[in-house]
Amino acid sequence: MYMHTAITPKILYFGTPVVLISTRNEDSSPNLAPMSSVWWLNQSCMLGMSGRSKTVENLLREGQGVLNLPSADLVGAVDQLALTTGRDPVPDYKEKIGYRYEADKFGIAGLTPLPADLVNAPLVAECPIQLEAYVKQVHAFDEEHGTIKAIEMSIARVHIDEYLLVPGTENYIDPERWNPLIMSFCEFFGLSGKLHHSRLEAAFYGLPRNRQAQEIKV
Repeated sequence: MYMHTAITPKILYFGTPVVLISTRNEDSSPNLAPMSSVWWLNQSCMLGMSGRSKTVENLLREGQGVLNLPSADLVGAVDQLALTTGRDPVPDYKEKIGYRYEADKFGIAGLTPLPADLVNAPLVAECPIQLEAYVKQVHAFDEEHGTIKAIEMSIARVHIDEYLLVPGTENYIDPERWNPLIMSFCEFFGLSGKLHHSRLEAAFYGLPRNRQAQEIKV
């Protein structure tokens, strides 16, 4: 028997991948910020972020950035960026909860910036997936309760660690090798193993899955 109850949860955040967004500040220095309110469809991505953040300011001014997807083993580096901001002075509302100004986000996280092909923001070398993207549209979101923006990004170029590709293919990412870092209710998680084969996969991709199970190292 199932027992449900009606509640008002303290946060409504059931779990999405973590993204490290790299942008350029007004002085051309790089900024790097973790977020996880994100989803993809076709060649577009929707980001949900506070309109008061330095990253959103940079995205709106520059119109471009890189969405770097860390694997679960980068959790320590991502956590180093928590409670840091590229905005100086630190806004009062952030200072009250412990944020501090940090100019060198890459340095404190121990991550390496690399030049992108198309956009002016750097790639994060350690992230297995890097998506160069342009701002397409910006939408107000939940205006009644805050300044959240829903930012639609158009993906212009995808960089992928070759290990994540299905052997013998050029553009098929193996979901059994990709272990994204997930944020759920403000805690970090990875993925468990595959539970069940999906009939949708064969119909959508048209690829045979006759490969041996391999150790997941990502």
